[in-house]
Amino acid sequence: MRFDEKSVDCANNPLRGRRAFLAGALLPVLAGCRSTPQFVDAAGRPLEGSLAAMERVVINGVEQSVWLRGRSVRNPILLILHGGPGASESALLRHFNTDLEQDYLVCYWEQRGTGRSWRPQLDAASMSIAQILDDLDRLVDLLLRRFGEDKVVLLGHSWGTVLGVLYSQRHPAKVARYIGVAQVVNVVAAQEAELAFALEQARQRRDDRAITALAGLGNPPFGVDAALELEGWTARFGGLFAGGLDKGDLIMAALRASEANLLDLALFGLGNRFSLRALWREYLQVALDKTVPRLGVPVLLVLGRHDRHVSSELAARWFASLQAPGKRLVWFEQSGHNPPFEEPARFNALLREVARHGAG
Repeated sequence: MRFDEKSVDCANNPLRGRRAFLAGALLPVLAGCRSTPQFVDAAGRPLEGSLAAMERVVINGVEQSVWLRGRSVRNPILLILHGGPGASESALLRHFNTDLEQDYLVCYWEQRGTGRSWRPQLDAASMSIAQILDDLDRLVDLLLRRFGEDKVVLLGHSWGTVLGVLYSQRHPAKVARYIGVAQVVNVVAAQEAELAFALEQARQRRDDRAITALAGLGNPPFGVDAALELEGWTARFGGLFAGGLDKGDLIMAALRASEANLLDLALFGLGNRFSLRALWREYLQVALDKTVPRLGVPVLLVLGRHDRHVSSELAARWFASLQAPGKRLVWFEQSGHNPPFEEPARFNALLREVARHGAG
């Protein structure tokens, strides 16, 4: 049984015939249809009760990419809310965190305006937190109806944690558990803390170029370009990745996933820039420490000890005061902003424990 809307196939490639994208001639080379491997038993036969599908679903009039993978469709549904805004992580998660598919039915969703859910004709006016939350609610209902469940587990990373918290606040009856990774709490306060960190590091290193560049940014709130420049300095000073991983490594890891190719790399850039600019003004207003004092679902936070990009310390302070029916905070000591990719074995083990025993 599929969603009521549309499933993926090469004939229905989302960019077919769109000359606005990458000057046409390169598309036949880049847009090859990708596949996701089936689950098989010891004899190589398709595993009964498993699911491995790349589909597209029309949600609120916009076709959006959804991958569904799980060793058993009877496992809890884990719906992943990627970072950004507009930063698809599906291929990365498939590379680093495929073990989760043993204990969950994982839904990898690319939000409107992101990756293969980006369209050149998509109206920027349709990009709002409220709209994406409504898209999320429609997707949750589709998943629950399709698989006969009454709740999903929500996992948000970075920007996705904003969506995860707000959705859990509004629809607790549909959420079995909220898992926040690199939790965003207060965007402007996080920018202030990130700038202070980068300036301190630059001064300690006597890096005059960095000091001049950072001083030239002014004071938060920052626009998109200034925020990206600050992020670059934060990465250079060890506040984005902690263990030697970098963005180049992530790009290569994503391209090794069978579901992705060079087209996805191009779509990532287009969707990321479009989503950032469309959502940035509203994103700057996010202050969960002021608007979300309680949640009606169990909460698990996964924080990188060295995350200076969205400030794990801000997240820990919010978590300490948060009221919830159950809550747990786990520090990843060797991680910055990306625990699932920096410490994948530990991350996978933690979430599999949650699936099996409901811990946290």
